[in-house]
Amino acid sequence: MEFPQDLRYSREHEWVRVEDGRARVGITDYAQDALGDVVFVQLPEAGADVAAAATCCEVESTKSVSEVYAPVSGTVVEVNDALEDAPEQINEDPYGDGWLFVIEMSNPAELDALLDAAAYEAFVSEP
Repeated sequence: MEFPQDLRYSREHEWVRVEDGRARVGITDYAQDALGDVVFVQLPEAGADVAAAATCCEVESTKSVSEVYAPVSGTVVEVNDALEDAPEQINEDPYGDGWLFVIEMSNPAELDALLDAAAYEAFVSEP
């Protein structure tokens, strides 16, 4: 199980990589492993406003459908269209090609509420 040090994590199992004031978002290695084989992704629309902790898209696997929550508030400025034809990238490379969307953050201070890698690893290791 990977927990990259340069990311922030939500308790709902999303990760955030901050790039030039924007938040690139995906689901964690832990989440994709729990979901099993991802077969479909419903991404938010570019231009959509999202609120921290609100549902913004869904990931469907062979086991279940799971909601994805925006870890920070802002406007979706980019979505990973490649996932339409290759949703398995979420399983194969959750922190790389398996990213979901990018948010132009309206309140970067919301990042402070997210977990660092050590705290997230401890969170998912709890019994």
